[in-house]
Amino acid sequence: MAEPPSLRERTRRAVRAEITETAMRLFAENGFDATTVDQIATSSGISRRSFFHYFGSKEDLVLGDTEALGETVRAALEARPAEEPAWAAIRAAFLALHAEKGMETDGLTVARMYHEAPSLRARHLEKHLRWQVLLAPDIQRRLGLPDSATPDPRARAFVAAALACLDAAVDAWCESDGAADPVQLFDDAVAALRA
Repeated sequence: MAEPPSLRERTRRAVRAEITETAMRLFAENGFDATTVDQIATSSGISRRSFFHYFGSKEDLVLGDTEALGETVRAALEARPAEEPAWAAIRAAFLALHAEKGMETDGLTVARMYHEAPSLRARHLEKHLRWQVLLAPDIQRRLGLPDSATPDPRARAFVAAALACLDAAVDAWCESDGAADPVQLFDDAVAALRA
């Protein structure tokens, strides 16, 4: 059984959550680009330096720890049955991320911010490039491609296509104001690619 988080870790999580809540309110009021780190820090009752103790940038505040999220998806992908086809396996891995992050109302706010803030869109694309490297080895094996020191371009292209389907699904979900089913939207995007 895992040990419960320490008091220090629980306090850190609580402070991160409070800063995030304050920032999201400011982003909603002023827009992402118009909101500064100094405004977030002041409204949170912390110094600018303390803000950077908890977050690397205001983009990281919105996107979360993209490295940790990527590792979550990779672990979910690698945990899938070895004989499972690549599309089914990556879909299941993305569903694990969906279950962890949830698609609550804040998800709509974040999706809208991607459209309005070029810096968020750029950071999101950086995340996709890192995730290609993380996920490609397992996909390479599932596609029956030989092992290689660096991911095969076909496996990276596969992951890039799956991530593009995920983005298209989230965009359509956002445009529906959360009414559409994001999982069905993803499945529809994949079906169009595979047709």
